[in-house]
Amino acid sequence: MTAQVDYLAVVFTATSGAAGELLGSDEKELVRLVWQLVNVKNKTLGKVNELIIKPNLSDLTDKEEEEDDVVEKSEEEEEEEEQEEKSLHRADCVYTVTSLDSAFDTFNLQLTNEVNSAGAGTSLCLCTDGQLHIRQVIHPEAASKNVLVPDSFYSFFDLRKVFKNHFPTSDLKALNVHVMAESLSIPMNVPTVWDPSATHEPSAVLPPTAAVEQLQLMASIVLALLSEPFCHTFSNPERVSDRFENGTCSKLEKVCDNTVIRARGLPWQSSDQDIARFFRGLNIAKGGAALCLNAQGRRNGEALVRFVSEEHRDLALQRHKHHMGNRYIEVYKATGEDFLKIAGGTSNEVAMFLSREDQIIVRMRGLPFDATLSQVLDFFCPRDELKETCPVSGGTDGILFVRYPDGRPTGDAFVLFACEEHAQCALRKHKDMLGKRYIELFKSTAAEVQQVLNRYSSPPLIPVAPAPLVSVLPSVSLLPPPGSARDCLRLRGLPYTASIEDILTFLGEFTQDVRPHGVHMVLNQQGRPSGDCFIQMTSAERALQASQRLHKHVMTSQRGANSRYVEVFPCSAEEMGLVLMGGSLSHTHTHKHNRSRSGTGLSPPPCKFRRLSPPSYSFAPIPPVLPTEAAAALYPPLGQVLLTPRPLPPGHAFYPASAQLYMNYTAYYPSPPGSPTTVGFFPAASSLSSPAGLVRMPGLAYNGSGVKELINAVQGYQYAPEDALVHGPVHAHDPARTFLTQPKEWVCI
Repeated sequence: MTAQVDYLAVVFTATSGAAGELLGSDEKELVRLVWQLVNVKNKTLGKVNELIIKPNLSDLTDKEEEEDDVVEKSEEEEEEEEQEEKSLHRADCVYTVTSLDSAFDTFNLQLTNEVNSAGAGTSLCLCTDGQLHIRQVIHPEAASKNVLVPDSFYSFFDLRKVFKNHFPTSDLKALNVHVMAESLSIPMNVPTVWDPSATHEPSAVLPPTAAVEQLQLMASIVLALLSEPFCHTFSNPERVSDRFENGTCSKLEKVCDNTVIRARGLPWQSSDQDIARFFRGLNIAKGGAALCLNAQGRRNGEALVRFVSEEHRDLALQRHKHHMGNRYIEVYKATGEDFLKIAGGTSNEVAMFLSREDQIIVRMRGLPFDATLSQVLDFFCPRDELKETCPVSGGTDGILFVRYPDGRPTGDAFVLFACEEHAQCALRKHKDMLGKRYIELFKSTAAEVQQVLNRYSSPPLIPVAPAPLVSVLPSVSLLPPPGSARDCLRLRGLPYTASIEDILTFLGEFTQDVRPHGVHMVLNQQGRPSGDCFIQMTSAERALQASQRLHKHVMTSQRGANSRYVEVFPCSAEEMGLVLMGGSLSHTHTHKHNRSRSGTGLSPPPCKFRRLSPPSYSFAPIPPVLPTEAAAALYPPLGQVLLTPRPLPPGHAFYPASAQLYMNYTAYYPSPPGSPTTVGFFPAASSLSSPAGLVRMPGLAYNGSGVKELINAVQGYQYAPEDALVHGPVHAHDPARTFLTQPKEWVCI
C-alpha cells in the first residue's frame, strides 16, 4: 500500500491487567475495544464506538459459581447496570459481547457499515498508539483461543513512528499520547486525561473512562498531522505476518545479536509452527525458528528464534513466562552465533532438499542401515490397498538420508510431504515396521534438518593436526629404529574385567620371563580398561616364543563369565612407549613374527583420548630449536626411560616391601613422561651438564592447589622428594606456566 488510505480507524484496547508500556505482558484478556473512524480526505471524525467484552456467567459450572459467590440477577437488574455503565462512558455507541470471536465480528461489521455509509472511498487501515495493542494483545489472545483474526488487524499505522518522522529528536520509547499532544499544542483537559507516564505503579489497570479519552486524544493528533504544516501521508503501514515461512540459513550469513532469543521449557512434541503461534503478532525471520537437540539427537525443550528487527525481539522478551498449553515458556536473550550453531548449514544437498517451499518435513529415526529409497517410498505408499497411503512429495527427491562423513548411514532420514493432511497420515505410521525394525516418526523443521546434518557430518574438533613431538627435537626420533630389540609383548582384545592375575595365568610358563613391574594396562579416558596391555619380557627370544604360542588363545577372567581370544604381538620398548604416550604406528598386521615393520600389530589401542587425532601425520621439516646435545640431555631415549628402573626405598608409602611382584596399574594411566610440543625457553649451560631434566607444563589451571596437583599428575613414577621443586607458586607474568624439576631418572614401576 503506497497510496494514502481513505479512512483511518483509530483503535485503543484495554485488558483486565496492566496498561501503558506493560500492556499485554501479563496475559490478561481483552475487556475493552474502542475505535473512531477518521476521514483522511475530508479530515473529519466519525462517532466513538466502545466494545465491552464480558464472559457469560452462565458458562461457569455450579462449583465455580459457588466459589466465586455469584448471585443470579434478574434481567431488569442487568439492564439497569448496563445503563449505568453507558452513562459512565463517553462513547456514542456501546456494544457488549461475551467472547473474543463475537467482538471481532461486531467490530468488523460496524466498521464496514460505517465506511460504506460515508461513501468517500473503500481503503481502510487501523492506527494505534504504539505496537502493543495489535501485536501484544489482539494476536496473542486470538492465537491462544484459536480465534480467526479479521484481515484488518494484519496492517496498521504506529502513531508514535508517524509522529517521530516529523519530530526526529523525540525518543520513541518515551513517547505516548500525552507527550505527542503537548508537542502539537493540542488542548487537553489535563485532570481527566489518563497519563500512563504519571502513574507510580507500572502495572496499573486502566480506568474505565480513560479508554475513550485516550482514543479522542489520538484522533486529534491524527487530524493535526494531516493538517498544515505537516500534511502527512498515511502510506506503507506496519505488517503482521500471517504465517511462518520455512527457509535455510547459511553459516556464512551474518545474524544480528539483537534479533535472537532463546525459548526454554517447550513441550517435546512442539514444532516450529507451535513456536510461531506462541509469538503470533511478531514477525519471525524466514526460517528463524530452530529447535535445539540434545546429545542423543532428541529435542531438549529449547529453541532459538530470530526476529526481523530488534523491536520485535524486545516485544518477544515481554512474553517471558507466557503459556503454551499448560506449560510456561521462559524467554531470554541470545546471540547470532548461538542461532548459527543450531540453524546454520553449508551442505548444498540440504539446501536443495529444503528449497521446496510449503512442504511439511517428517523425520524418520531407527531405519535399517541397508534401507533404500524404494523401501522408504513403499513404507509410506504400501501396495496393500488396505493400508493408508501417504504420497511423498517429489518421489525419491523428497527423501534425504543422513550419513556420516565416510558415507555410512546413521539410521535417520527426512521426508517431504506436500500438505498437512499427508503429513498427519504419515505420522500415524509411527512405530510401524520396516524390515525387522520399528520406525519412529516425528514432525520436523528445516532448522532441525540442518542441525542433524551438521552433527553427523561435522569435522573433528581438531581439524588441523597438532605439531608432533619431533618438531622441536630433530635428533630424537619417536619412531623405533628398525634394529631395536623386540623384547616386549602387546596383548590386544583382553576381557574388560581382566586383572593382572588373569594376565599372568594366561602367560603360563612365560610368567617367569616377565620383568619386575613390567605389566602395563592401558586405560581409556574414563579410567576403564581399553582391552590392551603391554608386557616387558627378559629377552626377545622369549617374547617371540610367547607370541607364537599364545596368539589367539582364549583368556578367561576370574571376575566375569566372559572369555575372549587374545591377540599377542612382539614389539620393542620404544614402540610400547610410543603407544603409551598417545602416538600411533600405522603398520599393517600380517602376523609374521620378524623384525620388519609389517608385522608389529601396533595399531593404536582404543583409547578415547586419541579419537580426535588422525592415524598418521605428514609435516614439513621444521628447523631445530635445541642443539642435539641439549635435546639428548633433556630427553633421554624411551628405552632407557622404561628399562632402567630405580630401586625403591624401603617402606615406601605406595608400595610396601611385602607387595607382590606385578602391581595392578588400573588406578591410573601408566604412560612415560612426554616432551612438550613446543619449547619456549633455552636452558642455561649449567643445566645442560646436569643429569636432571626440566619439564615445562603449560596449561595449568589458574585455581590449582599447587605442588600436590603436580605430584598427582606424575603419579606412577618414582622421584626423590628434593627433585619436586616448583619455582614459586606461579609466574607473575603468566600464572598458567609453571616449571617442575624432574628427578634424575624417570622410571615406570
